[in-house]
Amino acid sequence: MAARSIASLSLGFGLVSIPVRLYSATESSATIHFNLLAKDGSRVKQQYIAENSGEVVPRAEMVKGYEFEKDRYVIFQPEELKALENNASHLIDIVSFIPVEAVDPIYFDKAYFLAPDKRGGKPYNLLKAAMLESGRCALARWAWKGKQYVVQVRAQGEGLVLQQLLYADEVRSLADLDIEQSTPSPAELKLALQLIEQISADGYEPAEYEDEEKKRILAAIDAKIAGQEVVAMEHPEDRAGGEVIDLTEMLRASLSRASRGGAAAAPAKRASKAEPAAAQEAASPAPAKAKRAAPSSAKAPATRVRAVAGSKK
Repeated sequence: MAARSIASLSLGFGLVSIPVRLYSATESSATIHFNLLAKDGSRVKQQYIAENSGEVVPRAEMVKGYEFEKDRYVIFQPEELKALENNASHLIDIVSFIPVEAVDPIYFDKAYFLAPDKRGGKPYNLLKAAMLESGRCALARWAWKGKQYVVQVRAQGEGLVLQQLLYADEVRSLADLDIEQSTPSPAELKLALQLIEQISADGYEPAEYEDEEKKRILAAIDAKIAGQEVVAMEHPEDRAGGEVIDLTEMLRASLSRASRGGAAAAPAKRASKAEPAAAQEAASPAPAKAKRAAPSSAKAPATRVRAVAGSKK
């Protein structure tokens, strides 16, 4: 299915105005929802009650208002709300160019793609090439849905990414946490560096990871449908916080575990150290995964299943 643009905008580059279309760069995977039900299993309805009369207000009769004083509201009609949104500027106004790495990722908010609109291809590609050549990205101002954003526009091989940035007062500081600082011993630091090297990878490969927690919960739901009971399981790692540990010994044990393949080393790093036979085995096609079986309609004996955390891929 072709991507749908969500807005037509202009990207201001000096005196050049580049017509662009805005596309969402991310999408949330389907989350697991549990419905609120009555004890007999029937669905419940949500109703809105007017405080003054105590009567149910149908959604069609609701209006929107802004509270300008305690319990005093100014009412806006739907066409007025639409006018407020449409009156916002459609310009992404570039104010400066900075090094790509100059923005701390903690300020990153939602990301969008920018694609050239009609007659925008040539200036669009010129701006992209210039940013790639200079190693810089653009900082710009952009008004969207009742808020002005500072955004980063950066170039990638195939196009431009618009990254909404958080304001300074929207990001908390680590200094507020009063974190106790300490200096590790040379032996501890050496072991920690060895562990980092042992499980290092060349980069982030998104396809190598999946939502194991979602898989665990879906498996527990299937077990519940089959008549089993879901019970909690203790996690030994939750008790480790109050124990006094020998950090050096724990690091040595971690190194030993990683060398035996117990840690989730990155695939790229493992492949570079694998023996020829192991590499050949890894290259052979893996058997196809079986689909989740549909839950049986027959009621199974009420056994118990532990809600065990899923293993890493």
